[in-house]
Amino acid sequence: MNLESPKTTINKSPETVFNFLSDIKNFEKLMPDNISKFEVLGEDKFLFALKGMPEIILKKKEMIPPNKIVLGAAGGKLDFSLIGNITEIDANTSEVQLQFSGEFNAMMAMMIKGPISKFLETLASNMPKAV
Repeated sequence: MNLESPKTTINKSPETVFNFLSDIKNFEKLMPDNISKFEVLGEDKFLFALKGMPEIILKKKEMIPPNKIVLGAAGGKLDFSLIGNITEIDANTSEVQLQFSGEFNAMMAMMIKGPISKFLETLASNMPKAV
């Protein structure tokens, strides 16, 4: 299953956006209002939970400065990635698009598609004011 957020324009350089997303503590600023838990577990790993959803641990898997950062599920029963693609529009403007990629059975995919799409949208829409 592959989902994408809308593209979001941020009035910062790709390097600034990349550095913001590289610091996992900053993901707390991007989370939706219905977050029930956020905990940094190390330099490259954090845990979060949204009301009514299980806890999810994300870990930095790959970084290609200043254009791409990949977070992946760390532990748990689900294997998926959250990818941030950063594109330079000009020296002080970037475009960010988040992608969610994971292998799920049809029933699970049907259940999580809506909430995950909304989650990606929220993360992306919170970026311009958070970065």
